Amino acid sequence: MKIPERKRLRRERLRSAPFPPEWKEIIARNLPIFARLPTTDQEELIEHVQVFVAEKRFEGCAGLKLTDEIRVTIAAQACVLLLHRETDYYPELTSILVYPSSYIVEEDRYVGNGIWEHGPDNRLGHTAPDMGSLVLAWDDVKHGASDPADGQNLVIHEFAHQLDFEDAASDGAPALRTRAEYLTWARVMRPEFDALREAEEAGTESVLDTYGAANPAEFFAVATEAFFERPRALRAKNRQLYDQLAAFFHQDPIAFSAEEKRPRR
Repeated sequence: MKIPERKRLRRERLRSAPFPPEWKEIIARNLPIFARLPTTDQEELIEHVQVFVAEKRFEGCAGLKLTDEIRVTIAAQACVLLLHRETDYYPELTSILVYPSSYIVEEDRYVGNGIWEHGPDNRLGHTAPDMGSLVLAWDDVKHGASDPADGQNLVIHEFAHQLDFEDAASDGAPALRTRAEYLTWARVMRPEFDALREAEEAGTESVLDTYGAANPAEFFAVATEAFFERPRALRAKNRQLYDQLAAFFHQDPIAFSAEEKRPRR
């Protein structure tokens, strides 16, 4: 990853600047997972938040007045995905649009069993390749942050899509370094995606949200949510998937997860 020298130096200055204490209070209050992170990860996350807030443009929609709480809460969750990795801070993304709550759009939506339909739909978030922006519902952002073990996190889901876009495709594979890594990724992800589609069609229980059965891009986003929010369950049921995501993110969320341990059967 080649980052221009001017950008690299500016980011170094941002990361080394004093972190506003009120921002740290927001993170501690709104992201209970923060207290469970190792001190080094907390420090790295704070540095990433400095850069993220400085580089991304936030816009309030439907009358929402933007505050530091909104910016920092979103930034902190998005930056959890960047820990331990060289990053260009979601380079395809320039702006984040924030609604007070869900919003209605006309769209083609997946309803299950390979069926799509067109009509009005309540959305909580959205992003797309070449869109340059990402949309979030603030009430769901707060809910996702406050319960770090329910397997549902809107910010993680939508920013996983942004990672997917970094290799100029929306195909369920983020930017990897070598062809061999892409082949390994496909060898793990393809059967896991097929298994989720089968589970969705059969109505059987899965650790993964069956919305991920819609396509490989949604599968990666859903799998990323489960990786960070239900890591123990994911590793127990989908070990190869867990290991593949751990290798990509350079993280082992079990070490700091709020997910309750389940008795072995």
